[in-house]
Amino acid sequence: MNSWARVALGATTTGAATVAYAAGYELRRWTLREATVPVLPLGTRPLRILHISDLHLTPGQESKKRWVSELASLEPDLVVNTGDNLAHPKAVPGVLTALGSLLEKPGLFVFGSNDYFGPTPKNPMRYLRPSERRIHGEPLPWRDLRAAFVEHGWQDATHQRVFLDLDGVRVGVSGVDDPHLALDRYDSVSGPITADLRLGLTHSPEPRVLDSFAADGYDLVLAGHTHGGQLRLPGYGALVTNCGIDRSRARGVSRWGARMHLHVSAGLGTSPFAPVRFACPPEASLLTLVPRPAGVRTEKAPPATASADVG
Repeated sequence: MNSWARVALGATTTGAATVAYAAGYELRRWTLREATVPVLPLGTRPLRILHISDLHLTPGQESKKRWVSELASLEPDLVVNTGDNLAHPKAVPGVLTALGSLLEKPGLFVFGSNDYFGPTPKNPMRYLRPSERRIHGEPLPWRDLRAAFVEHGWQDATHQRVFLDLDGVRVGVSGVDDPHLALDRYDSVSGPITADLRLGLTHSPEPRVLDSFAADGYDLVLAGHTHGGQLRLPGYGALVTNCGIDRSRARGVSRWGARMHLHVSAGLGTSPFAPVRFACPPEASLLTLVPRPAGVRTEKAPPATASADVG
């Protein structure tokens, strides 16, 4: 065998092994990401938020449902779901099974594009060449999912201001509908909010929405949508974010502006038409919120897109 044939054979073998790993093992390597975020006033007790996003559930997927249901043992103070729960018209019962006793905890949610519309086959190159054109699949039963969440006591933060008391900590929450579909109407929740913790929710972390939350003095914004890039290269990170934020913020905790923190979940699923992950396992996140360091000012910060302080 000549040298070129050996190179070709090696490349083919490596490529096949990589695809097998990404579509087989890593796609089901359920991971809990933990982070500590200093966003509370001095003297406030820590709060634990379980952030779940991008389940993209289809009928079956028993391993995913079992793992998510076991997260209730973490005993979070609050569960936040930032959308894209569905990937099939018959997935609502599976989502409720997966969340299980987490639905008995205080909970908040906003929806994403794949709660409203089903996935469709797409050319993967579309993710490398961003386009404003959106291809929608069949309508999904988001109203049924919303009704079930609300019936269990979770609160819909979509274009609403919601206030919670978590063991003496007053939490003020505002959310927007999915910016990826241009459904966000931040004007409906704009303006400063008075609370010990000011929490913003959005499915897609678009800069225009993050700037608005930062301008109104929010402490922390939770988002999903990016899948952490879904495909990441060691030493380089996410190839794309599928939205307007930079690659360094595709997953985890970063700073946005002078005082606001952003947490982007890499999510727990993928489109059924692109069932691969590489160097980016499916995840849920447990965020422990603690007081800011002494001397850190807490007044309203200006809109900004500061360099990331990536966690």
